[in-house]
Amino acid sequence: MMPNDIAFPTIFFEDEGPGSILDPARPVTARSRRWKAGEVGRALHSHPRGQLLWAEEGILRVRSGDTHWLAPSSHCVWIPGDVVHAVAMETDVSACFIYIDPSVTRVDKGECEVLHMTALMRQLILRFCALALETAAKGERLSRLSQVIIDELATLPSAPLSLPAGSDPRLKRVTDRLLESPHDHAGLEELARSSGAGVRTLERLFRRETGFSFSEWRSRLRLMEAVNQLSHGKSSTEIAGRLGYMSVSAFVAAFRRHFGVPPQSYLNGGQGGDRDTTHAIHNQG
Repeated sequence: MMPNDIAFPTIFFEDEGPGSILDPARPVTARSRRWKAGEVGRALHSHPRGQLLWAEEGILRVRSGDTHWLAPSSHCVWIPGDVVHAVAMETDVSACFIYIDPSVTRVDKGECEVLHMTALMRQLILRFCALALETAAKGERLSRLSQVIIDELATLPSAPLSLPAGSDPRLKRVTDRLLESPHDHAGLEELARSSGAGVRTLERLFRRETGFSFSEWRSRLRLMEAVNQLSHGKSSTEIAGRLGYMSVSAFVAAFRRHFGVPPQSYLNGGQGGDRDTTHAIHNQG
């Protein structure tokens, strides 16, 4: 199941941690810790520094505005400075967050987005977080490492797959239901009855507000849920059966068409030079 059952607190506060340190001489600051599944790392908050959220182990979920991202360790989420957001843990998580001072201009990422993590960036972040905890003289070393992190961050490729949920109340009754239960096999006629709209009206709402037909929208949702299940160690056989694919081979083929790699290669960055992507879910309301 997509992790919409994790409740984000609605209170808002200004972050007073490393994301709020304004100091061009310290262009990169960091925070790392472990969380249990279901914990909320931060209620709705903002900070002047841009933030890269990455789970070394586990899966974290980020909300900003009407958008939710589900990010396994193969990906990270970039949040620009002063953007209100919240973070929740889908599984037990060991996370490293880095914060970029607004004086840094080389990171030209003006919107929230999911990014593909490179092996180099993983090691840079882990090394920076480890050094930041040491008490010995480290200013010059952190400064040099900060510049490499900034250079690498500026080149991380975007993974812009998104799934808008729409704003029309009738449409949202359907998208909310399916986002909560991607394995729901109800057909369009049944969904239309529960939404208070006719089938043709609901079809028009999907195309007008999401840019996808109903079948395209549902297919994308199921593939996103497949990534979630893969992150939990589920096999292709288990996932195909749960999500309603006719066969395992049909699921593998659909996954490969969409992400460019077979399911079991996805979380380790793919094989044979393929690059994978990830997803953002626009869950409005």
